[in-house]
Formats: sequence, C-alpha cells, structure tokens
Amino acid sequence: MTEQILGRKITVTGVVQGVGFRPFVYRLAHDHNLTGWVLNHSGGVDIEVEGRPAALDAFLRDLTVQAPPLARIESLTAEDAPPNGHTAFEIRQSVAQKGRYQLISPDIATCPDCLRELLDPNDRRYRYPFTNCTNCGPRFTIITDIPYDRPQTTMRVFPMCPDCQAEYDDPLNRRFHAQPNACPVCGPRVWLEPAPSSVQPLADPIARAARLLQSGAILAIKGLGGFHLACDATDAEAVARLRARKQRPSKPLAVMMSTLEKIRRHCEVNVEEEKLLTSHQCPIVLLRRKAESAVAREVAPGNNYLGVMLPYTPLHHILLRDAGRPLVMTSGNLSEEPIAQDNDEARRRLDHLCDYFLLHDRDIYARYDDSVWMVTQTGKSANQQIAQPLRRSRGYAPYPVKLPFETRQVLAVGAELKNTFCFTKENYAFLSQHIGDMENLETLEHFESSVALYRHLFRLEPEIIAHDLHPDYLTTKYARRNSEFAIPIQHHHAHIASCLADNGWPPDAGPVIGVAWDGTGLGDDGHIWGGEFIIADYANYSRAAHLEYLPLPGGDAATRNPYRIALAYLYKLQISKSAKAQAGKWAREGELELLQQQIERGINTPLTSSAGRLFDAVSALLGVCTRATYEAQAAIELEMQISRLADWQVGKQTYPFELEENDGLWIIRLRETFAALLDDLEAGVPLPQISARFHATAARIIIETCKRIAEETGLRVAALSGGVFQNRVLLAATVSGLRESGFNVLIHRQVPANDGGLSLGQAMIANFVKREA
Repeated sequence: MTEQILGRKITVTGVVQGVGFRPFVYRLAHDHNLTGWVLNHSGGVDIEVEGRPAALDAFLRDLTVQAPPLARIESLTAEDAPPNGHTAFEIRQSVAQKGRYQLISPDIATCPDCLRELLDPNDRRYRYPFTNCTNCGPRFTIITDIPYDRPQTTMRVFPMCPDCQAEYDDPLNRRFHAQPNACPVCGPRVWLEPAPSSVQPLADPIARAARLLQSGAILAIKGLGGFHLACDATDAEAVARLRARKQRPSKPLAVMMSTLEKIRRHCEVNVEEEKLLTSHQCPIVLLRRKAESAVAREVAPGNNYLGVMLPYTPLHHILLRDAGRPLVMTSGNLSEEPIAQDNDEARRRLDHLCDYFLLHDRDIYARYDDSVWMVTQTGKSANQQIAQPLRRSRGYAPYPVKLPFETRQVLAVGAELKNTFCFTKENYAFLSQHIGDMENLETLEHFESSVALYRHLFRLEPEIIAHDLHPDYLTTKYARRNSEFAIPIQHHHAHIASCLADNGWPPDAGPVIGVAWDGTGLGDDGHIWGGEFIIADYANYSRAAHLEYLPLPGGDAATRNPYRIALAYLYKLQISKSAKAQAGKWAREGELELLQQQIERGINTPLTSSAGRLFDAVSALLGVCTRATYEAQAAIELEMQISRLADWQVGKQTYPFELEENDGLWIIRLRETFAALLDDLEAGVPLPQISARFHATAARIIIETCKRIAEETGLRVAALSGGVFQNRVLLAATVSGLRESGFNVLIHRQVPANDGGLSLGQAMIANFVKREA
C-alpha cells in the first residue's frame, strides 16, 4: 500500500526575511522529499507542503531546530490541509499585504565566508568593499518598505550582472535572494575626494586612503549607517587635531582594530567581551586598556578603558588591513549633531573636519550609529559577568524587545539626552536606534524622519504618545503637537518600568523597589530628582527615599563646572571652613561670595537629589575633574581613580551617612559623608583609596536604604536603573551587596540603563495608564 499523502499550511513570523530563510526551507523540503512552495509576504513567510506524515512532522521540527543563524522565529503555526498535488517544491514571488508587518533584521557584520572571498586574490570579489550574502551585510539601513525585496531597497539602482543574477536565482547558493548582492562589475563603487571636494579617480582608493591615514590625515569615511571620522589612533598629533576640529576635547573616541589578536595586544579581553566583539552585531566594547598599548592616550584621556570594535563591513576590513594599525572611528559629526548620512550632506557638514572623503554610491536610507556595550564582573566566577548596552543602535535596532503581555499601540518619545523613541504593538516594543541629544534642529529632524520610517515599516498607528514630565524638552513639545492624548511620564518611574520590561517582568508580579540613580529628571514636586528609591510597577509608583536636596547654582552651568557643585554642597552642609580652603584651588576671585549669595537668595539655584551630581561634587572636591566638557566626565574620571581594584569588590571601608525618616519618606543625609571624606583628603590619603571608599559608601547607601524599605513593605526585588549604574564599580558592589542581603536584583541587559532606555519605560507606563483611564 502507498502511504497517505497529507498537506500542511505553515506561517512563520519573526526575522525570517533577508536571512536566508526561504532557501533554507527549499533545501529542507527537498531533504524530506516534500513538494509545495514558500513565499515572503508583508507579515512573514507562508509555506505549503505535502508529503508523507512522518516527513511532514520531521520538516516541521527542523524548521525551528535547524533555522539559519540570523533568523529569529517569533511564532510558527501549522494546520492540516488537503494536498493540492504539487509535483515539486518552489520559491514563489513575494506578496505585499496591506496593513501587515514583519520584523526586520538589523545590519549584520561580514560573515566568515564573505571575508574569505574578500581576502582571496583568486576570487572575483577580492577587495570588493560591498561583498555580502544572506548571512551578512546591510538590512535596516537600506530597506524602504516590506516585504524585503531588492526593489524596496537602495540597491534597486544597481542591476545585477549575469554572474550575480545567477547566484541570486539559485536556491542552493548562499546569495539566493541576498538583496544587496553585488560585485565589482555591477555594484556600488568607492572613490576618494580631497576636502573641499572634487572627484579623484584612483585605481585603488582604499589603499590610498590607508596611506593617507598612515601619514596623519583625517578622513571622513562613508560606512553602513553614516560617516565616521578616522585617523591613526597611535598618532597623538592626529588625534589632537581631530578633537580640535570636532570640538570634542575630552570625550573618549572609538577605535577599530583589524583582528581579535590585535585587540588583545592593546586591551584585556574576557570571555563575555570576546563574545560581544565577535558577534554578528559587532558593537563597540569598552575594554580595559593595557599599559603597553601603543594607542595614544589622547584617544581616551583620563580613562582606563578603550571603546574598541572589529571591522564589520568589507570596506573596513580592507582599510584596517591596509593601514596596519588601530584607527580612530568616531561618529561623523560635529559634537552633539546627528551622524552625517549621505555624500552631499557630508561634503557640507564635514568638509572643515576632514582632509579627505572616502565615499561610495550605495545610499543609506536610515542613519545608524555604532552600538556600545560593557561587561561588568559582579563576582569572582566567570558566570557572574554581566553584559550591558550603553548605546543600542547598529546590529540591534530595530529588533524589538519581546514583552510578557499584549500592548496597545503607543509612541514614547524618550528623553532630551541620549534620545531613543519606542513604539509598542502587540507584544513587541520597537526601540529605535540611538538618535542623540535633542538639543538642535538637525537632531529633531533625524528624530522625526526616524519616527516616520518606523511607522511606515511596522504599520504603526499610535493611540497614545508618552513624553517626559519636563515641559521644555523638544520631545515633550513634539508629543503635545502631534497628539490630543499625550501622557506625561515621571522620569524615574520610566527608568524603573524600562528595567522591568527589559527583564520580562509580568504585570501581575507586583511592585519592586526601584533604585533610579541618574543626573537629571524633573520630579513631581518641581525639584530635580536623581537619587531615587521608589515602590513601582508599570502603572504606579510612590517615592520611598531619596538623597537629600542640595543646591545646584546655575543649573546646567554647574554640571559643566563641577567645582561649583562641590562648593555649593559644602556650603549648604555647613562645612564652610573646608569649602573655603578648597575654593582657592578653582574659584575665581570673589566667586565664592557670589555663590553663597546665589544659594542664600535662591537665584537660579534649583534643588537636586541627583546621584550624578553627588559624584560630580566628590570628583571636583578631590581635584579629579573640576570642569567637564562631556556628560558624566567627572564621575567617569572619579571611577578611573580606582584603577586596578577588582570591580566586583570595592572594599568594606565606607564613609558615614544618615538615614532620616520624614513623614514616611527616608532622606539620606550626606553631611557626615563629606566631612569624613575631607578628613581623608586633608590627611593625605591617596585619591584612589578615597574614590574606592566613596564608591563603597554609595553602594552601602543603596543597600541599607533598600533593606529599610524591605522591612516596611516586605518587597525583596530591587530594580536598578539610571545612568549612574553605568559605573562598573558601583554596579558591581551594589549588585553583590544586595544579593548577599537576600534581594533578587534586576538590571538592564537589552536596553541601556541610561536615558537611551527611557522610552521603553515611558511606553510601558502609558500603556497601563490608558487601560485604567
């Protein structure tokens, strides 16, 4: 008897387009002797197969078990169907479906197969800077619409030559339907221009660019999602010139090195850091610098870490090998502007920053900065290494955060600094790539165009727009201008809600103790918050404790001049003798008296509970950083003082502090802390020891305050969020201390703890507020 032939209809959703999923299905069907078809549509992939029951079962199992490495299957549904008498298995044309959407793959670093071809003199793609296949290459930066097919990418203007077309049409070739497929005959090209520009045709512009970098030149290089400014990272004079032109005097610059072996010559690399560096995403990773590194100190002044990445495009691989040395690869912009995207824009905005342009003619549809990650050791064992994003962009966005519940469609517009926005739909949170600091028209335009792109690609129609409580943020004004139902969200509640969503916290799991430590966020009482302990879930929060309010004379001007914060704190805490003694080191003549009058009269002197400002004050008091040129510089340089102490164990010595209860709210008083710290300073205790003791004190404040709150509430889960927790030493000491005290600790793992993750929390809160409205 002939075994019965059955049919099945299968729908797969997730990242299943542009990752080799259809040829995988084709090969799998042939392996199991099945007939039918597979096609892309706007919502995912549909499959119809027919064959023997055992073969159908095996096919269904292998769809998930053997899926391509870049595929992410979110759902797979299968139902029995009558067979249609198919005699073969085929890949059908894609189908656009109105209103449907699918997940889109982020851009992926060059795969090993393409790298081998790129470096093989006998291969037709030898040194071709746009080599790619279904396992690597651009995705999000070139797509204009779904389904993901070549006519809906910026590659549509490059007709494939016969050889490339044959690869593209062959289901057994790894370039089958690789939409950016190209070669030197038919694909994009690279050229070199001096600045100011005029085209200079050269036989090998990348080799020429490498020689220019070796000689000290600064180049603007068009990459995957925008431009980098590059120079020789071992040339201190070139780095100094780049800093002067870019108006970035101190903030660390990213470095690209050709291989992992080369990275190990300059930096220490642990297991988790190696995984990040060599991943498909290929982010910048903060690595502890070796003393013998030849990278110029000017690349990251006052910092023990280097932000390092491997090449992630063929162009970068060729350039780094030709240059034969580490290269600075920093965002192609003037300080705080968005990264330059296309050639004409780069010529206009970057011509005074660089000596030459290395350009190409593949258009970029979406700006895309590099992602940045760090790894923190929270204990002695290797499995206590925690990887966390500091900036989530290339390689990660627009892949969504999976939520443990269904949401309405919400747009959350994020914060003023380190802006991202977030859309929610069904059980997904689509967190955007890094947008930047919303302080100029160019960044606002980047924000608005990116919002429009996400709305189009993912078919989003938000019912609600969530924004920060601060009325003057550009994002707040955007929300109010674009929605009749704009919901203000308190900054620190959003931080904790972001951490909860990051950890897949169920809505019915109850509240947690949220520790939100950052630089600035408007509080419900009109003061600047930032050292907060709140009882929070997605829908509600109540303030349980905070660092005491202290004056911030001049507001933002004080954050740029941390010595003013130190003087104001010492004056307000009535440690005036020490304040006057220290003031002579930094204050201008008569400034201390004016500062005292400003504080006493409350003239442009907001009150703040900010933990970020506390770190600034201590850094300035120790003379580590008295004037800051980038955000958190004072705190970073204070942390760097600790140097080679183990991150996970700062030490047990702490300064005193006081927990004072006031109408059911715990206030952390800091007078004794500053007095004891000044005693150490005056006694000549080394700065690294004082810094370590202060960090241990900050961790002890968090641990003891959480224990007090736990005694009152019975809560034993603590969620840590806010930019201060980017401090490795503080995070490690806090996590280990809370765990030793019996707490379950939630920290960020998918989105940044800083304001780059804030929009996720805003969206979560707005979703629940709306449901109760």
